[in-house]
Formats: sequence, C-alpha cells, structure tokens
Amino acid sequence: MTSAMMIRSADGRQLDAEAVHWTDNAACRVPGTDPELFFPVSETGMAHRQVTQAKAVCGRCPVAEQCLEWAVRTGEPEGIWGGTTPGERRRLRRRRLRAA
Repeated sequence: MTSAMMIRSADGRQLDAEAVHWTDNAACRVPGTDPELFFPVSETGMAHRQVTQAKAVCGRCPVAEQCLEWAVRTGEPEGIWGGTTPGERRRLRRRRLRAA
C-alpha cells in the first residue's frame, strides 16, 4: 500500500497533495508575478489597489475556480484566492452553510 503525500492546510488539517495539483497552472505562478501582491495588509486605503491588481490576475487565471474552492474548503484566512478576499470567502462559507 502506498501512502499519499499530505500537506497541511492553513487551519492545520491534512490534505492529499494531489488535490492541489491545479496550482501548477495558476496565473499567480507565472514568472515575474510578485507573490506578495496576493497578500495585502488590508482591503482598504492603499492596499485596495493591490487587492484590485491581484483580483485582475485571478480574473485571467485558468484555475481560479479550483483555487477558490480550495480556499473555501480549507478555510484559508489570508490573501487573495480565486479572486476573493478573506471577507468574501467568509461570506461565501456562511451562505453555503445556510444553504446546506
């Protein structure tokens, strides 16, 4: 029996590494894209421009849906994932919980 490679999510849960292979095709991984762009210090003021720029990259990303699903499922508390801010993901999770 082979063991799957595991990774730890932002909230400490273990996930099968194969479940996140989509990251290889992410627009944010293109050389020259600054990873810091996706982790603004806030969502207002000067950081609002950074959020807007990060969301623009996500808007042309071929795996944005997978990215968003991963971030919602794992409870990613920081950064721009799948074109959403942490607050937007919290609201999405609450809506999904109410609908379930």
